[in-house]
Amino acid sequence: MSDPITSIARYRVQPDHIDQFLEIVDRHWSTLRDLELVSDREPEVFLGAERASGRPLVVEIFDWADEDASNRAHTHPQVSEVWEAMGPLCEGRDGASSMEFLNTRRLDR
Repeated sequence: MSDPITSIARYRVQPDHIDQFLEIVDRHWSTLRDLELVSDREPEVFLGAERASGRPLVVEIFDWADEDASNRAHTHPQVSEVWEAMGPLCEGRDGASSMEFLNTRRLDR
């Protein structure tokens, strides 16, 4: 098994849907964990605002179990159900998409 991949997700949440979105983020993590797609490291979730617009931004950081886990997630119906519930609660802004995902490797330095 390969090393975990750290995912940094940025969600541009509509202001009137923050609480509902955060509930789905909790379900997101539990679904990924139940399907053994993430590591044991607890996710980190942050709520902030975009500099230009002041509109809500949620950042979720978690570790995929291995390099292929995000690919497996994309084909699993339970994960798709969660991701589809997130979409309508987010919005694109200033030419940026409603959601952005960056998969990285943690450096031990």
